[in-house]
Amino acid sequence: MVSGIGVKLRIGKMLAALSHLPRAIALVWGATRVWTAAWAALLLIQGLLPAATVYLTRPLIDSLVAAVNSGVAADPVNALRPVLWWGGLMAALMLLSEALHEASGLVRKYQSELLQDHIAGLVYRQSIAADYAFYDLPEFYDHLHRARTDAVYRPEMLLESIGGLAQSLVTLLAIGAVIVSFGWWLPVILVMSALPALLVLLYWTLRQFDWQKRVTEDERRIWYYDWMLTSSETAAEVRLFDLGEHFQSAWGRLRTRLRNERLQLARKQSRAELGASTLALIVTICALGWMVWQAVQGVITMGVLALFYQALNQGQQLMRSLLDNAGQLYSNSLFLGNLFEFLALKPCVTDPVEPLPAPARLSEGVRFDRVSFSYPGNESENDRHVLSDFSLEIPAGTIVAIVGLNGAGKSTLFKLLCRLYDVDSGKITVDGVDLREMKIRDLRRMITVLFQSPVRYSQTAAENIAFGDLTSPPSNDEIESAAIAAGAGEIIAKLPGGYQHQLGKWFGNGTDLSVGEWQRIALARAFLRQAPIILLDEPTSAMDSWTEAEWMQRFRALAEGRTAIIITHRFTTAMQADIIHVMVDGEIVESGAHSQLVARGGYYAQSWTAQMKEVVGQ
Repeated sequence: MVSGIGVKLRIGKMLAALSHLPRAIALVWGATRVWTAAWAALLLIQGLLPAATVYLTRPLIDSLVAAVNSGVAADPVNALRPVLWWGGLMAALMLLSEALHEASGLVRKYQSELLQDHIAGLVYRQSIAADYAFYDLPEFYDHLHRARTDAVYRPEMLLESIGGLAQSLVTLLAIGAVIVSFGWWLPVILVMSALPALLVLLYWTLRQFDWQKRVTEDERRIWYYDWMLTSSETAAEVRLFDLGEHFQSAWGRLRTRLRNERLQLARKQSRAELGASTLALIVTICALGWMVWQAVQGVITMGVLALFYQALNQGQQLMRSLLDNAGQLYSNSLFLGNLFEFLALKPCVTDPVEPLPAPARLSEGVRFDRVSFSYPGNESENDRHVLSDFSLEIPAGTIVAIVGLNGAGKSTLFKLLCRLYDVDSGKITVDGVDLREMKIRDLRRMITVLFQSPVRYSQTAAENIAFGDLTSPPSNDEIESAAIAAGAGEIIAKLPGGYQHQLGKWFGNGTDLSVGEWQRIALARAFLRQAPIILLDEPTSAMDSWTEAEWMQRFRALAEGRTAIIITHRFTTAMQADIIHVMVDGEIVESGAHSQLVARGGYYAQSWTAQMKEVVGQ
C-alpha cells in the first residue's frame, strides 16, 4: 500500500514537471521568435538528411556489388559510374549536413543569448517587485537562489534538448519508414526496448531534482562560506580573528557531504541505465541476427542487409539520443519550474484599485494611529511584536527626533512610513490619507531617506548623489548643492577626478571612502530629492562633534518648510530638534523639547546626563 502511494506520487510529480514544458516552450518562442522559426526549419532539414543518407546505402552497395560482378577492369568508367553517382550524392548530403549543423549552432547561440537575457530580466523585475518582507524569509532566498542559478545555463540546455529531441524524432520517423518495410514488428520492438531506459531516466531525473531542492539551503550556505573567505567586506576581520581555517573547514565538510550524496545518486542511476541499455542491446542483436540469416538464405541482397544494418544502427543511436534529449528536456522543465515558482510570487504591498492623490506639500503631518506590527515569521509570537497599539503624531513643518535603545522599534517606523511593510492593524496617515490608499510610487516620491546602513554605489561621486532623484537628470549645480548641504563637498573636492571620480574598489581607479565619508555621500543623495518628508536614520553617527554641530546648522536651513524625522543615539543631535520622542520597547514614553525633558528628570534626562559625563570624561 505504501509503495503504491509512493509510485503514484512519483508519477504525479513527473506529470507536474511535464506541465512546465508548454510554458517553457512559450518562453523560448516569446523571447526569440524569428531565430526559433529559423532554427526549427534547420532542424527539420537536418532530421531528414540522416534518413536520406541511410536510404542511399542500398543503391550504393548494390551498384558496387554489380560493378565487381561485371568486371571493373574491362570497362571501369561505365562500371563505376553508378557507384560514383550514388557515392557523390551521399557525400553531398554529408557536406550539407555539416553546413546545416554549423548554421544551426550559430542560430542556437543567438537564441541562447537572447533567452538568457530575457530570463535574467524577468528575475530582476520580480526581485524588484517582490515585497521587501520577502527578504526576511529564508524560503524566499531559496526561491531566488534556484531561479538565479537555473537562469545562468538552463536556457541553453533547454534549447539544446528541444532541438535534439525534435531532430532525433524527425530522423527516427524517417528511419522507421525504412525499417517497417522489413516487418511492422521491428519498429515496435525498437520502441518497446527503449521504454525501460526512458522510465529509468525519468525516475532518476526526478530523484536528482528532489535532492537538489532539498539541499538548496546547504548550497546557499556554501556560497555564504565562499563569500566569507573571498569578500573584501570580511577580509580584515577574518584575518584579525584567524577565522579563515574555520570557514574553509566548514565549507569543506558541507561540500564533501553534498558531493558524496550527488555521486551516490549518480552511481545508482548508472547501474539502472546499464540494465536498461543491456536489454536494448539484446533486442538489437536478435533483430540483426535474424536479418543475417535472411541474407545467408538468399532472401535479401547484401545491399538490403547493409541498409537494414545502417537503419537499425541509426535507429538505436537515435533512440538513445531521443532518450537523452527527453531526459534533458524533462530535467530542464523540472528546474525551470523553480523559475516559474519564483515568478509566480505575488507581492502583498500593492497599489489600491482607486488610489488617492499624494499631497505635494504637508499641511497637517504624519500620524501613526494605533499601529501594531511584527516582522514576517514572528506574527504568532506576541512577545515579538515590534509595535503594539502604537500612536504618534508628527506635525507638518517640524523637525522631530526619536531616541531610544537599539531594538526599540525606531527604524521600523521608517520602514512602515515608506511602506516597505504594511501594518498588521491600525493605520498610518499623511495629511489624513492612509498610506495604503496612495500609489506606492507617489508615496515614496514624497519621502527622501537615509537608512542606517546606506548603499555604497561603485559609481562616480556625481552618480552616487544623482541616484537620489532620477525622475529628471539633476544638473551639476544641484548635485554640488546637495553635496555641500551634506558636508560632502570638501570630500569630493579632494578626489583626483572630483565629481566624476570612481568610488569604491570594485572597478579600476576607484577610491574607497571612510564610513563617515560614505555617510555624507548618502546624505547628499537624500538631500538631492526635494521631498516634503525627510527621514534620517543616525545621520551623524560617523561625524565628530565639530562636524556634527556645523552640519545641524545647515540641516535646519535645508529642512525649512519640510517635515523631518531623525533617529539618533546622539543627544547632541536630538537637542536641535523641535520635538524629541523617547521610544522604549515599541512605545513613546516621553515627548517634548530638550530643555523640557531634561527638567522633567525622567528617562531622557538620565540618559543625557550619562552621555554628557562620557563626553566630559573623554
